[in-house]
Amino acid sequence: MQGQNQVILRVLRGERVASPPIWLMRQAGRYLPEYRATRAAAGSFLDLCYAPDLATEVTLQPIRRFGFDAAIIFSDILVIPQALGRKLWFEEGEGPRLEPLTGPADIAALAPAGVEPTLQPVYQAIRQTRAALPAETALIGFCGAPFTLACYMIEGGGSRDFLKVKQWAYGHPDSFRRLIDTLVQACIDHLDLQVQAGCDAVQIFDSWAGILPEEQLFRWSVQPMQAIARGLKARHADVPVIAFPRGVGPAALMYRRLPEFAALSIDTTIGAHWAAQELQPHVAVQGNLDPAMLIAGGETMVHEVKRILGKLAGGRHVFNLGHGILPQTPPDNVARLVEIVRDWTSR
Repeated sequence: MQGQNQVILRVLRGERVASPPIWLMRQAGRYLPEYRATRAAAGSFLDLCYAPDLATEVTLQPIRRFGFDAAIIFSDILVIPQALGRKLWFEEGEGPRLEPLTGPADIAALAPAGVEPTLQPVYQAIRQTRAALPAETALIGFCGAPFTLACYMIEGGGSRDFLKVKQWAYGHPDSFRRLIDTLVQACIDHLDLQVQAGCDAVQIFDSWAGILPEEQLFRWSVQPMQAIARGLKARHADVPVIAFPRGVGPAALMYRRLPEFAALSIDTTIGAHWAAQELQPHVAVQGNLDPAMLIAGGETMVHEVKRILGKLAGGRHVFNLGHGILPQTPPDNVARLVEIVRDWTSR
C-alpha cells in the first residue's frame, strides 16, 4: 500500500489538514459519458462489476477527470449475497433483485466456501486499479453492512416498509443473529481480500440502518459493523475503516466513540454544525453535501459547499456527499465542487 502522502489517510489517522480531501460516493457512475460508454460495452451492470479490465477503467475515470483524493473500487454491496449462493439480478429502472431467504434452512445453505472463489474478479480489478493510480491517490474498498445485506436478502430487493426483515429480526432474533453472524464473517473476509489486493481504506455501507429503532439499531447495526471493523483490524491493524450508517440522525452518537472507526460518514439529515460539535471531537467526519445540490449547481451550491466547509473543515474532515452522486448531475458542477474544496484553507 502507498499511504505516506495520501491526504485522506492522514485525516483518517488523526491529522488535521488545511484543505480537506474529497471523493464522492458513486463517483464512477452514469453522470459521466465515459462511464455510460463503458457500461454499454459491458452489457449489464453485473457484467461490468465482474470484468476486471472494465471495472478498473470506470474506477479510474473520475480520477482522470477530477483528480479526487481517493478512488473507490467499482463493485456493488450485493456481490456478497451472490457469492454466498443467492441469485442476484438487476432490473433496469427498478434496481436489484435477489432470491429471497424464507427461513433458517436457507441460512444454513449459504455457501460454506465463502466469498473468495466468486469475487476473484473484484480483487483483480483492485490490483489493476492500484497499479494504475497515482501514488498520492488512495483506493477505497467497501462492503454492505450485515443489516443492509439482510434487508435485501429477506425482502428480495428494496422495500417501502421492510416488514419482512423486521418481523424476522424482532420475532426470531436467534435465527436472524445466525444470518447476521454469517454476513459479518463474509464481510471481514471480503474486506481482508480487498486490502490484500491493494485497498488503502474501507467503508462499510449500512444503507438501511435508519429504519431501526434505537435498541435494535445498536443490536443489528452498531455491533455488527464494529465486529467487522475489529475482525479486519485483527488482520490489518493500520487500515482505516469508515462507517456509513445512513438515516440514523442523532443516533449517530452511538458510533462516534468506537475506536474501530476512523471516520463516520454522515448523510444530509445530520447538520454540519451539530456534527462539528457532537461527532468531530471524537471521530473524523465525512460528508455531507446534498446530492441534489450538486445537480442544481450555481451560487446555491457554492454557498452550501462553503457553509459545510466552514463548519467542518477546521477539524478532521473528508468532503463527500450525503449519499451517492445522482445520474442527472452535470460533470461541470462536480469540477466546480472540487475547485472550491481545493481552494479552501481553514482559517
